[in-house]
Amino acid sequence: MTKFIVAPIKPTISFDLLDKLDIRVGTIEQVSDVPNSDKLVRLTVDFGDRKRNILVGMKKERANPKEIEGKQALFVVNLEPKKMAGEVSEGMLFDIGYADGITSVLAVPEKPVPNGVRAG
Repeated sequence: MTKFIVAPIKPTISFDLLDKLDIRVGTIEQVSDVPNSDKLVRLTVDFGDRKRNILVGMKKERANPKEIEGKQALFVVNLEPKKMAGEVSEGMLFDIGYADGITSVLAVPEKPVPNGVRAG
């Protein structure tokens, strides 16, 4: 396991602010290359009632980004769409480790749940 220094806890926020985040479970159906980027891949994610494309900077983090196909993970789904490398991302993968400079891993439910289930 990689050693790192534990970051200080961020400032306190209210429950109302936390409640504004919409974090949901989705199944990663496909991982595909974003040709205009040296780090981004496109995840096609099934959220039960819709599918979204979410761009993630994991091209250099994993030898085979396709290894996460078929896995469920947590995603923030109520962010404004963001254009990156000529494509639009419709959410954000909620992963573990990136902010601390270690190879990130997926934040996943402990057992399968329906796509679109909310966290929190």
